[in-house]
Amino acid sequence: MEENYIVKGIGGFYYVRTPEGVVECKARGIFRKKGITPVAGDWVRLAEEKGSFVIDEVLPRKNLLVRPPVANLDTLFIVASTTQPVPSALVLDTLTAIAEEKEIQPVLVFTKGDLADGEKLRRIYEQTPIPFIEIDYQTGAGVEQVRQRIQGHFCAFCGNSGVGKSTLLNAVAPDFSQRTGQISQKLGRGRHTTREVEVFEACGGRIADTPGFASLDTLKACHIPKENLQFDFPEFGPYWDKCRFTGCSHCGEAGCAVREALEEGKISQSRYNSYRTLYEEAKQFKEWENR
Repeated sequence: MEENYIVKGIGGFYYVRTPEGVVECKARGIFRKKGITPVAGDWVRLAEEKGSFVIDEVLPRKNLLVRPPVANLDTLFIVASTTQPVPSALVLDTLTAIAEEKEIQPVLVFTKGDLADGEKLRRIYEQTPIPFIEIDYQTGAGVEQVRQRIQGHFCAFCGNSGVGKSTLLNAVAPDFSQRTGQISQKLGRGRHTTREVEVFEACGGRIADTPGFASLDTLKACHIPKENLQFDFPEFGPYWDKCRFTGCSHCGEAGCAVREALEEGKISQSRYNSYRTLYEEAKQFKEWENR
């Protein structure tokens, strides 16, 4: 793996971390012709040109999110509160489905466990392979689990306003604000008003600082074809190939093994409801696309 990755891009300049430190460079014009825009998290090869560095090649991506623009994520921490703001199961399930579709490991983090019991959320997700961590700031429970999942990985955090995302980040990496501030100063944020994605190293891994990353719009982040949705709900996995009919949508066909598992309590009703909602949205998107 090339050791150079983009820390931040702004105003046509890219800041690339190399083994020798962070260097400022531009991208070759060929990328624009090819419709490729380098983004934070991209692994790149550099070349020297007229005494300065240029991005010569963007290496193949594991994945790409458009909003926020970031590439090659390993883990997406989806932060929700056990109390106010009241968590939306559909929002959480949309985010986990997008992460699964992009081959990013979703990890649910439930904050404010010291204020309200997360039993309701626990019951929903303990029936899935999706990891979930409950945070209690009074006891410190869960914080070390988050740190361990960052180690050796490239991660991002998302969550609606008020769920305690900043509090969580500062608990996990106490020098988070200081380090991001130092990086921003070095990279010249003072010359710009737009907040952009930045990558910094912490807890033995890397974290993408994604300003305003509250949620993902399925239409803007990625379109999940309705046929793919069953694979983005991993608890459906044991039943995919056991339905009576090939291509079963799991929405009402006879002999559907997924619905049988639902009736037997092996699949959460809440998760299944989210699947049905996203399936109907995917159908509508396809109909609109083909007009």
